[in-house]
Amino acid sequence: MAENTALWRRGGGWLLESPQEIYCPEDFDDTIKTLAEITRTFVERDVLPVLDRMDQGELELNVPLIQKLGELGPLGAEIPEEYGGLDLPKVVGAVITEEMAPTGGFAVTYGAHTGIGTLPLVYWGTEEQKKKYLPKLASGEWIAAYALSEPGSGSDALGARTRATLSADGRHYLLNGTKQFISNSGFANLFTVFAKVDGEHFTAFLVERDFPGVSLGPEEKKMGIKASSTRQLILENAQVPVENVLGEIGKGHRIAFNILNFGRYKLGAGGVGAAKHALALSATYAKERRQFGRPIASFGAIQQKLAEMATRTYVTESAVYRTVGLIDEAIAGKTGTDAILAGIQEYAVECSILKVLGTETMDYAVDEGVQIHGGYGFLQDFPIERAYRDSRVQRIFEGTNEINRLLIPEMLFRRALKGELPLMEAAGRLQEELLEPDFDDPEGPWAREEAQVANLKKLALMIAGLAVQKFGTAIEEEQEVLLTIGDLLIDTYAAESGVARARKTGLPLWGDMARLYLDAMLGKALLAATGVLPRVAEGDDLSMYLSVARRLTRREPFDRIGVQREVAAAVLAAGGYPQPAASRAG
Repeated sequence: MAENTALWRRGGGWLLESPQEIYCPEDFDDTIKTLAEITRTFVERDVLPVLDRMDQGELELNVPLIQKLGELGPLGAEIPEEYGGLDLPKVVGAVITEEMAPTGGFAVTYGAHTGIGTLPLVYWGTEEQKKKYLPKLASGEWIAAYALSEPGSGSDALGARTRATLSADGRHYLLNGTKQFISNSGFANLFTVFAKVDGEHFTAFLVERDFPGVSLGPEEKKMGIKASSTRQLILENAQVPVENVLGEIGKGHRIAFNILNFGRYKLGAGGVGAAKHALALSATYAKERRQFGRPIASFGAIQQKLAEMATRTYVTESAVYRTVGLIDEAIAGKTGTDAILAGIQEYAVECSILKVLGTETMDYAVDEGVQIHGGYGFLQDFPIERAYRDSRVQRIFEGTNEINRLLIPEMLFRRALKGELPLMEAAGRLQEELLEPDFDDPEGPWAREEAQVANLKKLALMIAGLAVQKFGTAIEEEQEVLLTIGDLLIDTYAAESGVARARKTGLPLWGDMARLYLDAMLGKALLAATGVLPRVAEGDDLSMYLSVARRLTRREPFDRIGVQREVAAAVLAAGGYPQPAASRAG
């Protein structure tokens, strides 16, 4: 791929310019496919057979499993080769995360170790720190954890109260405070801990489990992800050598906030894997379960659920790999932390989109999976019950979905004010365009769908422009409006990703699901616009903008039921998420 010069290649640029191409799973090379297969085999042979035991409290089983992943390779996918890793593109980490998702709590162990636990050291560690710790983390000899949250600070990460004070001899920082909800804490050897030096300068530290003054609370009794360890990390004059400061004093926010982007797109990938797992469980059960003399898979009500689960999974998968492909393109050939992080930060908006989209697709799939199983879905004997419980926390991880919904428009506004995206100019041109009596009826393959996606973008821009015009800087207090704009942007990005992938591959099944999702989002967008426009406009202006919203969300009737039945048939034939082998692409 070329350099990120075109507007559509830049973060948020898709709102103003349609993509000419996207990266998608059909582009996976042999390395990606091999590591995916290695991970899938590991999950099936090593993790799933002991997952019940781990769920029931045998958390020590996490340790040999992590060590085996170190032997197999996936553990070091994003660690540089000189420190024992494979130094592979980000798409590989996303694919491994997707394949790991069916393991629930163990997937959290893996993700906390390889992502937020290890990557701060990869990007901000000194040469000495990397040589000391990364080989152990790549092999699984040591397990990593990340300690940011505190009992009194959740979404307000910078409100942390943990303090760090330099010792009298200047050799150690003494850390005092309590960290909450720390994944891997029961068996982690190395923690990335955030504290305020002298109560003021937010800073990251590398804290070993055996340092004096480090202790743990008991295991939290969780609703789900029971196979993972979650405890408090208690610091009482914990002695941390000065050479274990990670990054710069007072610059801990750069680590904390940048690392969230990695976590967010990986939560999107994990959501895809968990949704596929729920779909496979549901399709298998639906074919086996008989009611009224026939399999419940033969009933339209069940087929509709399976089709919707597959459709949402398809567009989410398309959005995830579209984004990670752009990230890999942006950082290819780059050296140095600042250059690499700039490439990832470029797509912070998209990472937040993926976090919300992926976790809510997963939630939808496991919820419908339980419904398809009926009463049996409520029993622990059936894996869908654990999948349902394990999914819920994902909407809280890495910033709640509400926080991410608010961040999406806020980050776009900031990019516009900095001159990084010409959103204001586009909004100005849009005002004139919206006064035109009607829009042209496009012709050609995918032309109508692409025009409908473009109209969704116009609707989001229109509402955002009206909101900024009315509220100015006070728009931060209009969270309900921002949430609506965020939803429009999430749905539009997902719909466009599905359409672009279907157009690229020429796969009829992908085309069916892309159209199903887009049609549903047009209806959803009209409902959202009708609800929010009275907040940003009134009188004759309101009537005009409501009329424009109806035009921008105009839908062409088609046999949704018939198309959903075709998608369901493909799901049932595959026993889960379908994988079309043929392409009509030229």
